[in-house]
Amino acid sequence: MDPLAFVLALAPILWLVVALLAFRLPAWKAAAGSFAIACALAMARWGMGPAEVATASLEGFLMALWPIVLVIVAAVFTYNLCVSTGAMDVIGRMIASVSSDRRILALLIAWCFGGFMEGMAGFGTAVAIPAGMLAGMGFDPLTAVLMCLVANGVPTAFGSIGIPTVSLAGLVGLDANGLAFTEALQLSPFYVAAPFLIALIAGRGNTGTAGALERLRGVAPVALASGASFAAACALVAALVGPELAVVVGSLCSLAATAALGARAERSGALDPRFHMDAGAEEPVGAAGALRAWSCFILIFVLLLGTSKLSGPLNAWLAGFSSTATVYCGEAPGSLTFSWVNTPGVWIFAAAVAGGLIQGAGPRRMLSVLAATLRQMAPTAATMLAVLGCAKVMGYAGMISDISAFCIGVTGALFPLAAPWIGAVGAFVTGSGTSSAMLFGPIQLEAATALGTDPYWMVALNELGVAAGKMLSPQTLAIGLASVRVVGRDAELLRAVLPYALGFLVAMSALALAGAWL
Repeated sequence: MDPLAFVLALAPILWLVVALLAFRLPAWKAAAGSFAIACALAMARWGMGPAEVATASLEGFLMALWPIVLVIVAAVFTYNLCVSTGAMDVIGRMIASVSSDRRILALLIAWCFGGFMEGMAGFGTAVAIPAGMLAGMGFDPLTAVLMCLVANGVPTAFGSIGIPTVSLAGLVGLDANGLAFTEALQLSPFYVAAPFLIALIAGRGNTGTAGALERLRGVAPVALASGASFAAACALVAALVGPELAVVVGSLCSLAATAALGARAERSGALDPRFHMDAGAEEPVGAAGALRAWSCFILIFVLLLGTSKLSGPLNAWLAGFSSTATVYCGEAPGSLTFSWVNTPGVWIFAAAVAGGLIQGAGPRRMLSVLAATLRQMAPTAATMLAVLGCAKVMGYAGMISDISAFCIGVTGALFPLAAPWIGAVGAFVTGSGTSSAMLFGPIQLEAATALGTDPYWMVALNELGVAAGKMLSPQTLAIGLASVRVVGRDAELLRAVLPYALGFLVAMSALALAGAWL
């Protein structure tokens, strides 16, 4: 256990924290600085040659470009195209028309629709869009953002068509389906708890001193079904299909269960009239209009499911359109496999183009939306390149091993208690589950090896912690406040969401230790 090696190995990550929180640099600039520090230290302290540093960096860049950046751009392009055609407005009206109870509306929009947006697009859309919708319906703006922050954290591991989990599995060499299923199991209690918390927050509206039991009266069965259906579907899809569709299917199942039980509770008169709100009358959406609005997302679902391992012969045939390369020139190099056809980014682009045509978007509009999306996501792409390059250099140099050895030397068998906190710190600093996975996932794997615990359990704990850290991230808070046009209340929002995040982290630590040593 070498304290100096630990401090120096941690320097790229410490710089990222300082650059983002103290200097308030853009994420891509902060990540580029971390990458430069990692390269310099790898050569000066850990003895890597320039060629080794260059090829390790190149391996990280290539892994970032295909499939991570591809999926990110494809997912956000799909969302932007649906905004351009008006499909997102139609989807929002459909969801808002289900109930007039503020608690059920909050569940439908913050939890179900927010989860769907996280699974399909991510990158702030799952906070910004639902929060704006809720504020437009009459919710207090800060309350609207708070509910979306609580809702958005737990699906983050499977955001943007599962890219945090897919990337993490590829980086540490674990099976993506096995890792996704472990993550889904760990997150299940929080999937069930989140709808109850959202209903409690929504019930604080114009109800005076109504207690927690009063705020849940009539809606508790709906909240339970909302969370349980999400958790069960997410785990099943993660195990059988993989991480790409886990939260998408989970949120859709939750949406169906919440809408059905919510409408039934409203018809039966079981809902307290104090929680009624007038969200505004909207023109009903016909079946044809609904199919047009959802067409991009339906096609994404069909294409990803149809080419998954559930379709064995087709999946095996498509797997032939791939290349494997060894990039790193040093000892014990890893290999990269590029799937040129059967990768989520390709299918999402195909679905977006087909769905856009169904929605009436011509080639000129699609190209315009794509160009705008590329400009919008360029800083994110640069951040991913720098973070993956940094992670690969640190891994090959042995910096990750030194960090892990020191942490295990200090915590010993209690390291699992700290594992979710490490993931939370990564998400808090970067605002990204993928970045947290790239920075800290290898440390969790090293710890699992040293302690002799299940690597899937330990690595998944990083993304478990991300669920809490994402709620507190300054970037996420800023996106939420901007969506409801509120300025200067960041500290107030942070104080409001902090108890929920800390409560999650304490429960996560207990779960982490119990699971590691059972």
